[in-house]
Amino acid sequence: MPRYALKIDYDGGPFSGWQRQAAQPSVQAAVEEALRRLDPAVGSIAAAGRTDAGVHATGQVAHCDLAREWEPFRLSEALNWHLKPAPVAILAVAAVSDDFHARFSAIERRYLFRLLCRRAPATHDRGRVWQVGHGLDVEAMRAGAAFLIGRHDFTTFRSAMCQAASPVKTLDEITIDTAPAPGGVEIRFRLRARSFLHNQVRSIVGTLERVGAGAWAPADVGRALAARDRAACGPVCPPQGLYLTDVGYPADPFA
Repeated sequence: MPRYALKIDYDGGPFSGWQRQAAQPSVQAAVEEALRRLDPAVGSIAAAGRTDAGVHATGQVAHCDLAREWEPFRLSEALNWHLKPAPVAILAVAAVSDDFHARFSAIERRYLFRLLCRRAPATHDRGRVWQVGHGLDVEAMRAGAAFLIGRHDFTTFRSAMCQAASPVKTLDEITIDTAPAPGGVEIRFRLRARSFLHNQVRSIVGTLERVGAGAWAPADVGRALAARDRAACGPVCPPQGLYLTDVGYPADPFA
């Protein structure tokens, strides 16, 4: 059976997350339903990351096996037709080898977190950013983030429900940039690693927000990490500002 990789863009707001769940809308179920309009025998699809409820994606990757060969562009067009009106789009399709796996072949994942600092309620970006009503010290947050770069035991920044075999991960990059926003400023956190623990990004951003607000010193982030204790973590920020933006493979299937 020919295998295809799908690059997927979605608004996570209406969904219970990527993963299919009984009696709950999911991105996986929406894509599988569209696929079954084309191939009724298609099985379950696998994705690079199981995003939580409310989390968005601009570069999620999944793979599927179909009964017959498709020209990739025609497959993407057909899927987008059947996905309407769900806020899910297939950005690209690529034919891949049988040993390609969206999750296990990935060597890198990138996330973006958008934090809006302004007093007035968010309008156009409501549900797509985390909004706080106070300013944040970006340099202090960068100093706090520096403690997290590299290979560490991230137990402090790991959900109690995380199913990963080990809390040890290598965080390759955290960058924190700003952009003007109407009536305020948007702070953008970009994180890169081979893989992440459940709620790791949201736990890190929530903790760094406390540093930016002055409630924590930058060095407190290092002490929290060293504690290897979930209770030492700052607050976990809401999911609305989180985006899975890119998944890297040894060879880019969409190149």
